[in-house]
Amino acid sequence: MASSYELCCRECGKRYENQPLSICDECFSPLEVRVDLDAAKKTVTRESIAQGPTNMWRYQALLPVPDDYVPQTPAGWTPLVKAPRLAGRIGAKNLYIKNDAVCMPTLSFKDRVVAVALANAQRFGFDTVGCSSTGNLANSVAAQAARLGLKTYILVPADLEAAKILNTQVYGANLIRIDGNYDHVNRLSSQIADRFSWGFVNVNLRPYYAEGSKTVGFEIAEQLSWRLPDNVVVPMAGGSLITKIRKAFKELIALGLVDAKDVRFFGAQATGCSPIARAVKTGADHIEPQRPSTIARSLAIGNPADGIYAAKAIRESGGWAEDVSDVEVVSGIQELAETEGIFTETAGGVTTAVTARLYAHGRIKPDELTVTCITGNGLKTTDVLAGAYEQSEAIRPRLTDFENYINEIKELNELVSGGVDVR
Repeated sequence: MASSYELCCRECGKRYENQPLSICDECFSPLEVRVDLDAAKKTVTRESIAQGPTNMWRYQALLPVPDDYVPQTPAGWTPLVKAPRLAGRIGAKNLYIKNDAVCMPTLSFKDRVVAVALANAQRFGFDTVGCSSTGNLANSVAAQAARLGLKTYILVPADLEAAKILNTQVYGANLIRIDGNYDHVNRLSSQIADRFSWGFVNVNLRPYYAEGSKTVGFEIAEQLSWRLPDNVVVPMAGGSLITKIRKAFKELIALGLVDAKDVRFFGAQATGCSPIARAVKTGADHIEPQRPSTIARSLAIGNPADGIYAAKAIRESGGWAEDVSDVEVVSGIQELAETEGIFTETAGGVTTAVTARLYAHGRIKPDELTVTCITGNGLKTTDVLAGAYEQSEAIRPRLTDFENYINEIKELNELVSGGVDVR
């Protein structure tokens, strides 16, 4: 049974009954879900969680869904893997990767938030849902809405990666490309949600949607044998994910499921769109919007809705934020693949490159238990690797040809290792 929950203003504290609403009518600040943790203490234990399904719904009692909700999409419960080879390259000794590049059903952490959002869309009686998206959210809404029999209208920037557009249309979604950046798309989505009374997951359903991100934090703690890490590195677009992982850890502490511990949070952005990182670095108490210009399109939100809360969470935890260039993003993708066999999209390249910089600058100590969050699959952004790998000429199916090929490779490697420029 789900614990009782309600909406509450993040600034003035005004409470609301559950409804498709995201802005306080008193102070115009964002609303968030508050779960009754006192009620949850009576039923939620490590044992009760372990008896649940091997997906995010093992934490259903801590999520804002109706008591009788029967989940239809088994998202979550993605691997938390130790990363010794990547750690060796960047000067770490106790590094883990939370790999949502393999999250079901569309290979990104957005499957978690959409699962919770659409549960509430059904509760509120919407037969049509939608979103504004930089790609991964579009994929997830389209797929899960198809499974639930809901109509979909999805708005994306016109320059979105082709793979993400295809991975939205294949589910039968109505995809509308907008001649503008994500911030233009998001403003239009807000107007559409009001005009047509549809359930937009990141507009009028946003408080419920955001709670799905808590399951990343719940899983990290459980997969570490019910303990909290020292540090977490998180990519930032709208800024919600980093705040919700922190919220998840606080809820686990309040429930007595983990020992209290101060976890430091580190935010990762691309230099071409880094409004949250800039606010952290400058100590600003506001977010200065930016015009996105980066290959990391899934993070390209110039005016992030939860930016100020993300910056606050980072500063309060004693963490930091960094941003990296597009060249470093591609290098991060390649380094993670070459060391740990994980192919991530550009957002993961950002996170990997930022993680390396945090160690290089001494902001994270080598022995500290650090988790870096990989949030999407590399098959969605293969365009950024175009031309990075040459295709060799085909050889005949003969052993002698193969031996000649191997010898050529060995000679080439010896020249490279000897410092010879073979270009």
